[in-house]
Amino acid sequence: MANMGERAKHVKNMLVSVWGDGGGHVKVVKAPGRVNLIGEHTDYNDGFVLPVAIDREIIMAGRPRDDGKVRIYAADLDAKSSFDLKDIQRDPHAPWSNYIRGVLLLLKERGLPVKGMDVAFSGDVPLAAGLSSSAALEMATGLMATIVGHFHVDMVDLVKIGQAAENTFVGVNCGIMDQFISGLGRKDHALFLDCRSLEYELVPLPPMEDYKIVIANTMVRRGLVDSAYNERRSQCEQGVRTLAEYLPGITALRDVTPAEFEQYRGHLPAIVAKRCEHVIYENQRVLDSVKALRAGDVAQFGRFMGDSHRSLRDLYEVSSKELDTMVEAAAKTAGTVGTRMTGAGFGGCTVSLVEAPSVDGFIAEVGDIYTARTGLEPEFYVCQAEDGAEQLEF
Repeated sequence: MANMGERAKHVKNMLVSVWGDGGGHVKVVKAPGRVNLIGEHTDYNDGFVLPVAIDREIIMAGRPRDDGKVRIYAADLDAKSSFDLKDIQRDPHAPWSNYIRGVLLLLKERGLPVKGMDVAFSGDVPLAAGLSSSAALEMATGLMATIVGHFHVDMVDLVKIGQAAENTFVGVNCGIMDQFISGLGRKDHALFLDCRSLEYELVPLPPMEDYKIVIANTMVRRGLVDSAYNERRSQCEQGVRTLAEYLPGITALRDVTPAEFEQYRGHLPAIVAKRCEHVIYENQRVLDSVKALRAGDVAQFGRFMGDSHRSLRDLYEVSSKELDTMVEAAAKTAGTVGTRMTGAGFGGCTVSLVEAPSVDGFIAEVGDIYTARTGLEPEFYVCQAEDGAEQLEF
C-alpha cells in the first residue's frame, strides 16, 4: 500500500489531469473508515459504542471555483458528476455523488458560504465491507468545503451534518457513530461515545507495536439488514414501553441496568426479552471494556469481545454461518486476544485483536479454515488506530 503522502500527491495530480489546470490552490484532506471494537446495535438504543478510526481512508483533493459549480471525479470508479450549488438534486445515475451533494446542501442551508469546487477523490476503505466508506466521504467533503470556502464549522457539527445528509438526502437511516469516529478519531486510541449525549472520551489502546486490529471480510454481502434492523429496533422499542411500566422515566434501553432487567424480564415476550438482554448487557460490556483498557487488562477486553459475539449470535440473532465460522477459527488461533462480528450483521466483517508477531500466522490459519468450511476466499485488513479527518500537508 502506497504511503499517504504518495497517495495524496496522486489524487492531487488526478484532479489536474481530469479537470485541467484551472488555477486555484489545490488542497488535500483525508477522512478514515472505522471499525467498531465493541458495542453493537446499541447506538439506536441511546447506548455506548467503542469504535476506532482505521488507517484506510478517503483522500480528497479540491480547489475553489467562482461560478458555483461542483465537479467531482471518483477515481476508483473512473466516474464524473457535476451540479450547480443553486440546484442540488439527487443523481440516480451517480448515486455515489449523493453523499457529497447532501453534505454541501446541508452546509448551504445553514447559510454558510459554500463555494463551487473541482474535486477528485480516491479511497482504500473496502466498499460494502461495513467499514464506513460513506461516512469517510461525507467527512472529507465537509472538511474540504470549509477549507475551500474559508469558513469554520466545529467537527462535532460537521459530524451531525454528515449523518443528516445520509439520513435525509441519501436516505440511509444510519446512527451517528460512523461519522463521529471518522471526524474525531485519534491515533492509538479508541473513542468511547455516548450516543445520546454525544459526549466522548479517547481511550488508549494497547501499544500497536504489540497488537494489531485484524479485520476479516467474509465476502458475504449483508443481505437481510434492512428488514432485520427494523424488526430489532421495533422489538427494542416494545421492550422499553413494557419496562417503563415498572421503571418510570426510562426512555431507552440504555436507562435499564442488568439488575433491573433481570427483575422485570418475566414481563416481556421471550423474543423481546432476548433482544433487550443483548442491548442492556452490551452497553455494560462497553463500559467494562473502557475500564479494562484503561487498566491495561488486554485479556479481559478480549473476553468481552467474545461475550459480545455470543450475545449477537444467540440473543440478537444477527450473525451468520460465515461470521460464526470466522470467529470460531480466530478464537482457536494462536495470538488471538479477542474476536467478534462487527457491524449490522448477516455478513460483512469480523474484528480481532491479535498479538503482532502472530498476525501472519493468524491470517494464514483463519483463511485456510474459513475457505475449507465455506468455499469462500476471505480478505484480511491489518489495521491500526489513526487520526480522524484532517487536512494533509505534504
